[in-house]
Amino acid sequence: METQGIVEQAIKQSVWGIASSFDIYNCDPDIIRDANEIKRFVAELCDLIEMRRFGETQVVHFGEDERVAGYSMVQLIETSLISAHFANLTNTTYLDVFSCKPYDPAVVAEFARKFFQGSHCITHTTLRH
Repeated sequence: METQGIVEQAIKQSVWGIASSFDIYNCDPDIIRDANEIKRFVAELCDLIEMRRFGETQVVHFGEDERVAGYSMVQLIETSLISAHFANLTNTTYLDVFSCKPYDPAVVAEFARKFFQGSHCITHTTLRH
């Protein structure tokens, strides 16, 4: 789905929410392996897209299998949830944003790619009815 005009489509169709996934490749390994940087990312992203955080950002490192090892993050927001997994093996960020308050996925994609210093981002967006 084209990310341009998503907010307008969401409002026009009176959707329940917008769900987007962002796969960000070739991220800076020092950033995605730093829990404090991940927490800073969440705070700055929520400010940028005007989402109110509900509770603290949870960041946990796990994974015995190197293929999946890395930090995972969860942040409740008043309108739903932001989550991510940071894969150490490939230096890839897998970010998900779901909110019943409209937001522009293109803004999230560009901010996240720059923050994690990724080479490129693939975005998938769904309007949830």
